[in-house]
This record gives sequence, C-alpha cells and structure tokens, in this order.
Amino acid sequence: METVLSGIRPTGNLHLGNYFGAVRSFVKLQDEYECFFFIADWHSLTTHPRPDNIRQSVKTILAEYLACGIDPEKATIYVQSDVREVAELYLYLNMNAYLGELERVTSFKDKVRKQPDNINAGLLTYPSLMAADILIHKANRVPVGKDQEQNMEMARKFARRFNTIYGVEYFPEPASFHLADRAVKVPGLDGSGKMGKSEGNAIYLIDDEKTIRKKVMKAVTDSGPTIPNAEKPEPVANLFAMMEIVSTKDTYDHFNDKYNACEIRYGDLKKQLAEDINAFCAPIRKRIADITADDAYIDKVARTGADKASENAAHTINDVRRIIGFRP
Repeated sequence: METVLSGIRPTGNLHLGNYFGAVRSFVKLQDEYECFFFIADWHSLTTHPRPDNIRQSVKTILAEYLACGIDPEKATIYVQSDVREVAELYLYLNMNAYLGELERVTSFKDKVRKQPDNINAGLLTYPSLMAADILIHKANRVPVGKDQEQNMEMARKFARRFNTIYGVEYFPEPASFHLADRAVKVPGLDGSGKMGKSEGNAIYLIDDEKTIRKKVMKAVTDSGPTIPNAEKPEPVANLFAMMEIVSTKDTYDHFNDKYNACEIRYGDLKKQLAEDINAFCAPIRKRIADITADDAYIDKVARTGADKASENAAHTINDVRRIIGFRP
C-alpha cells in the first residue's frame, strides 16, 4: 500500500472551506492509503508563537480533525515535535542544501517581502524541514496545493541528491497529490474569492447558530435579477454555490427557479441557507466540544500517534545513519 503524508498547520479553527477542501479528502484517503497526518508545530516557530498558543493550537486542531472523521485506528495522526527523528533528518538534509537554491524559493522570497523584520533561518530552510517530514516516512504521495509545488520539487531534489551522494536508491521521490478532483471549493460570503481565515469571510465549524445566522444574513447580494434566466453575478453565485453544498437538491432547485423567474427574495434564501449550514455543522460542533473536553482522549491519541510515527521514523534514521557512516 502506498504511503500518503500531509502536514496540518496549527493556525486556528477549521472552517467550511477547510472541511470540504482538504479534511473531507483526508477522511477518504485513510481508507485507501497508509496515511500519516501531522500537526506542524515546529513549522509554526517561524512566527515566534508563545508556548500557551502552541499548546492550545495543537489541541484545537487535533480535536477538530478527529471530530471531522480522521480515525486514529486507520491513520497515524501525530504532533511533529513528538517525533524527534524528523529534526535529525532535517539536519542531514540541510548539510546537502545550498544557500542559493533556498534563497530562490518563491515562498521564502514572499515571506521576506511580507515580514522583513523576521527573516529567520527557519523560513530559509522551510523546504528542508518539509522534505524531512516527507522523507522520514518515505512517503509516496503528498497532498499539496499549487503554492507548495516548488517545495515539493525541492523535496524530490533532496531525495535524489541524498541517493546520488551516497550511491544508494533509498529515498523515493514523493509525488504531489492534488485534491482538485476530490475537494470542493467553498466560496466566501463577502462576494469574492474562496473562504479563508485571512479574508475574514469564513464560517467556522465551531460557530454557534446565532453566529452562523448573523454571518449569512450579512452576505453580499445585489438588487435582484430583472431578466429571466440571467447569469448570476459572483456574490449571488457564491450563495448558490454554498447552498449546493449544504442544502438538499429540492431546496437549491426551489431558489434557483425563483431566481430565474425574477422572483427571488434574498432574505428567504439567506434564512434557509443559514438553517442548512447550522444543520450541517451541528453534529460536528458537538463532536468538537465533546473531544475538546476529554483531555485524556486527546493525550491518548497524541501519544499513540507519536509512538507509531516514531517507530516508523526510527527505522529510517537508523538506515540513514548507517548510509552516511554514523553509528545507528
């Protein structure tokens, strides 16, 4: 069975875009592949978070992914910093990485522009750590967005370079695994683009009914169609796209027919959409609350995942040490 690995940045609560994008795909992948999902707390150090922020973020993300259907009996879910072998492989890969190639990585150059007062070595060597995360488990496939494709090419380069330097065929070259055929793009409610934290247009899985209703009722619309069967402008199309995801077909067809007949009442549409989003989120919201309150269960999942990931990583590090010439 092929191995799939994906990192999860501990950057706050999950929203509907996360769920219908990556998370739901991960739930399906765990039935088809040997999956490793890790919470990338070492990566987060490039922004210098406080200790309590790291602990809370890890707990939040772990609880929410479990609530969404990641099964620790099927997949290995662990915290990156619990698997110390990753740091050792990161060291070895950095010894064979070159300053010029790291400085040319687009994501590094973007960070330099955005945070000129915090250009740290972690940002520069991000591709090396990402490669260590992947290669420690000799992963065959890695679900990534297009913005990570250059870093994936770096991981393949580091794998080839290690094999060439030491005259072995040890590390496989990991393939990018695009989820476009599995994921659903969820639009934001501000009338533009996709749902996202930074855009401030997200509906979070833990939002209560009142919060969801308030967000949906503030969604951008227009004055309504004046020509039958007119094309929907983007803000209105976004509402219908959301309804297509969370509502029944009959509900969607009802409001679509009203729009095409120039009889649409956006207030009614929004009330129905808010109700349907609430109905979708309610069971997930309850599971999140139940898991978050059960510290013993969260600790057990984290410990079990760390043990499984560390056992697998230890085999890799022992091999790597032997190949390089160190004592296993």
